[in-house]
Amino acid sequence: MDNGKLISLKKITKTYQTGRIEVKALRGVDLDINKGEFLAIIGPSGSGKSTLMNIIGCLDIPTSGKYYLDGQPVEDMNIHKLASIRNKKIGFIFQNFNLLTYATAYENVEMPLIFAGKPGRIRKEKIMECLSSVGLADRAEHKPTELSGGEMQRVAIARALANDPEIILADEPTGNLDSRSGGEIIDLFEKLNQAGRSVVTITHDMNIASRCHRIIRLKDGLIESEKNNHQ
Repeated sequence: MDNGKLISLKKITKTYQTGRIEVKALRGVDLDINKGEFLAIIGPSGSGKSTLMNIIGCLDIPTSGKYYLDGQPVEDMNIHKLASIRNKKIGFIFQNFNLLTYATAYENVEMPLIFAGKPGRIRKEKIMECLSSVGLADRAEHKPTELSGGEMQRVAIARALANDPEIILADEPTGNLDSRSGGEIIDLFEKLNQAGRSVVTITHDMNIASRCHRIIRLKDGLIESEKNNHQ
């Protein structure tokens, strides 16, 4: 495998069976994502974007095809190895934030560190570092209900950064935000990317897509087009 490739997908298909109906969500996707890339995946509803994101994030497995992550074939990994990869190598950010409503910002960011078995002293230092990096050190003790939508998404980003993942996967990260808050989130993604992280985002917002290095357009489970944006 090429050292510059973080992810390589070869002829990926995904078929869902719902009763007697067979839904072909992906029909043979070939996609390479390089280390340090800032990539947007766009397309209409039902195009296969979320399915592709779930496969990239090791949340789901393809029906057929090959997926190499850092040169390693994902299909050879058992459930424990896949869980470890999701915890340590990939940071997830979702449209609806997926924060624990009863927990503070500090405790939300702490969760992946607990799963990774990090000791308390190291956890505290890392949590505050992550909250500071998204401008929320002073909101550490606030619960999601006490935060704006933009602040909740920034907590989600801090949580995604907790284990220093190589890749950030963001599924419609600005979908529930106003344009100003959404712009601040994309500014953050740009900073993360400039610091060396690969960022992949699913989005309907062409303002976001236009700021990515590359835009992949999906349609009917296949890559319809690809565009490189000049930096």
